[in-house]
Amino acid sequence: MLTTKIHEYRTEKGISQAALAERVGVRRETIVNLESGKYNPSLKLAMDIAKVFEHPVEEIFFFTDDDEDE
Repeated sequence: MLTTKIHEYRTEKGISQAALAERVGVRRETIVNLESGKYNPSLKLAMDIAKVFEHPVEEIFFFTDDDEDE
């Protein structure tokens, strides 16, 4: 499962979902879906978000095993 730290980094920087969406060229709903794990970003979008937060992509987006909770 893809997990993100978008919400964490966004709130640390005081950026709204709408502002982040505008900066990376997507709709606010896309950011909502990324934060809730309902959408996996394209490589370009992941890179654009990483650039905004000034963190490597792998610190923002990472995979977790679905079986970890069992």
